[in-house]
Amino acid sequence: MNSTHPSPKDVVLDYMNTLVEGDMDRLRAFFGPDVTWTLAGDLPVSGTWTGPDEIFDDFVGQMVARLVPESVEIEFEGVIAEGERVLAEWNTRGLTRKGARYDQHCLAVFTVRDGRIASVREHFDTLHAHTVVFA
Repeated sequence: MNSTHPSPKDVVLDYMNTLVEGDMDRLRAFFGPDVTWTLAGDLPVSGTWTGPDEIFDDFVGQMVARLVPESVEIEFEGVIAEGERVLAEWNTRGLTRKGARYDQHCLAVFTVRDGRIASVREHFDTLHAHTVVFA
């Protein structure tokens, strides 16, 4: 392991703390230029997004556009780390612009290389997201 970089676990912990704080500008710096974020399922936002701009402007943007931003709360549960892979667990809660309650439990496998997030594979209850956020 290259000691000039923080451990993959520390990178993801820092990322999750930044996410909970809502510092969206700082979040982009955690990702390498060729990062991929893959969301399982068959939602309009499911699939693989490449690069920080696609991830934040398109993928995250489509989710945020459907939620009341000031209602969104992220509760971090913890991580399990082995080598360059880190499993993070969190809850996302908020209100949709239609007034429905979104209460989602998320799991994601982060791969961290050279101190930056190289890929993310996220899993959550896509039926709940479809029914509440995308209906």
